[in-house]
Amino acid sequence: MPRRWLKRNLPTPTQVRENRRLRQVFGTLLHDSNLWHLNRLSVTRAVIAGMLMAWVPVPFQMVLSAGLAIAWRCNMPVAIACVWITNPLTMGPMFYGAYKLGALVLDLPVQEMEFEISWNWLQTQLGAIWEPFLLGCAICAVVMATVAAIIVHVGWRIHVAWSWKKRIRCRAARSQN
Repeated sequence: MPRRWLKRNLPTPTQVRENRRLRQVFGTLLHDSNLWHLNRLSVTRAVIAGMLMAWVPVPFQMVLSAGLAIAWRCNMPVAIACVWITNPLTMGPMFYGAYKLGALVLDLPVQEMEFEISWNWLQTQLGAIWEPFLLGCAICAVVMATVAAIIVHVGWRIHVAWSWKKRIRCRAARSQN
């Protein structure tokens, strides 16, 4: 991961500390300097935290991700940004796929139903599908977090190795001149 790109596109520690909602929930915990480090281990842990929380089917995933980042002392802006894979456009297909995966693992038939945002639907329909749905979400969370962590960790190492080789070539070129 290019460090400059992350620094340019992620919120600053001051912006996050001044966020009223985060300040109410986490208070002085936001002042830990480890939450803002940009190194391979911190970013890899943050990606894991964000990907795990992205599959939790609740509306306050960013707060959960921030809490996990604080507990693991990893980069909080990266953890929060990773949760954004679940957004209004992707949430439906992701959670429906998780439900189908859970039903497949539990060897249950996939139930066809109409979704509606109401308390009655939650009481009647969600009660019938909650087990395969949550199992599918858990499986997807672990798989996605593992794959993302491997990609970030290996990608960061490749980027560092490429940067070192580039520096060596530049030094060699300067010494020849």
